[in-house]
Amino acid sequence: MSKRLDGRLALVTGASRGIGRAVALALAAEGADIIATARTRSQAALESLDDEIRALGQNCTLVPFDLKDGDAIDRLGASIYERWGKLDIFVGNAAILGPLSPLGHIAPKDFQELLDINVTANYRFLRSFDPLLKASDAGRVIIVSSGSNGKAKAFWGGYMMSKAAVENLALTYSNENKNNPIKSNVVNPGPIRTSMRARAVPGEDPEILPAPEDIAKLFVELSVPDCPHDGEVINFYQWAGLSPA
Repeated sequence: MSKRLDGRLALVTGASRGIGRAVALALAAEGADIIATARTRSQAALESLDDEIRALGQNCTLVPFDLKDGDAIDRLGASIYERWGKLDIFVGNAAILGPLSPLGHIAPKDFQELLDINVTANYRFLRSFDPLLKASDAGRVIIVSSGSNGKAKAFWGGYMMSKAAVENLALTYSNENKNNPIKSNVVNPGPIRTSMRARAVPGEDPEILPAPEDIAKLFVELSVPDCPHDGEVINFYQWAGLSPA
């Protein structure tokens, strides 16, 4: 029996845990082969993910590296071209929270790191993968943003700045590709049961939140070749019919 993503190749960033891991597994369960990236110190978690994906009958390629290494991103794009000649799905999930503090208290190095990982890395991926996505018959880009965008929450300025920027990158990429089969969308997760959420809101009961596996279903919908969405910001809680966070 055929699956919705049979023969598709997907790259997921931040795939060692949380939403990224759940998305990689959900895409694999629907027939996609996976390229999984994460920080080098997450090697053990990536290897565990590899085992699970192969148990689903799909291929998995692990790429641990530093997202601040733009040249490594370009080399990855070249390697994908040499091996597969295309990329069908890019999920830009990897991000850091950064310091939750008044803007005047954020150290320049911390502000720069938010830009490097949450924004510039995704730009470098889109730049490197653009010809690969265009070589697909139905290229799909899904960028993870934040449900708090536009709320200008006090003490969240660094993180919100980076998420607003990457959201606009994804929507601009959509507008630039209206004449080809590429579709680019943004997912605003809202509160999800992840380690980042636990650091951001330490007093919250994680059991009241949706699990990463719940939101992964939305990423599958946005990845299929007949996906109708393009240039949209999709709020997971609204999509799932959940009460607003």
